[in-house]
Amino acid sequence: MNKALLQQLILDQLRGDLAQAQQAALTAYEAATHEENIAENKYDTLGLEASYLAAGQARRVEEIRQALSAWEKLRLRPFDAQLGIQLSALVWLADAEGAEQCLFLGPDGAGAGLKLLLDGQQVRVISPRAPLGQRLIGCAEGDQVELRMGSSIQRFEVLRVC
Repeated sequence: MNKALLQQLILDQLRGDLAQAQQAALTAYEAATHEENIAENKYDTLGLEASYLAAGQARRVEEIRQALSAWEKLRLRPFDAQLGIQLSALVWLADAEGAEQCLFLGPDGAGAGLKLLLDGQQVRVISPRAPLGQRLIGCAEGDQVELRMGSSIQRFEVLRVC
């Protein structure tokens, strides 16, 4: 699987998300500053609510910008068995029932949680801060990983890494 192509798909998704977030932030700002939203009395909170929304949208824009920057700077590296799984690793796991999944370990931020389809394979992006990401760091093919989810424990086997 081509990790460079996968990275490009993530960058494209983040750029699209950024454009949408910027438009939403602009719309929220315009609503917050529109003359019709000026409070007429202490119970008129429409303008205040619009300003909270505008501030939240502005934070979202900044989060996506930071994630985009981190993904642009990410150096893709081949798997090194001596270091184990690290940032930019593409990892195939199997759970206890044999169900397989493919994960791409990327930088923290807006790209985490993203699901992409590449070469007919669904790839889920996770960060090293995610519980599963934390457990995978340093692992190699054949290693077993346990993840506590509430009162249950999920077990995975690392099938392949590149």
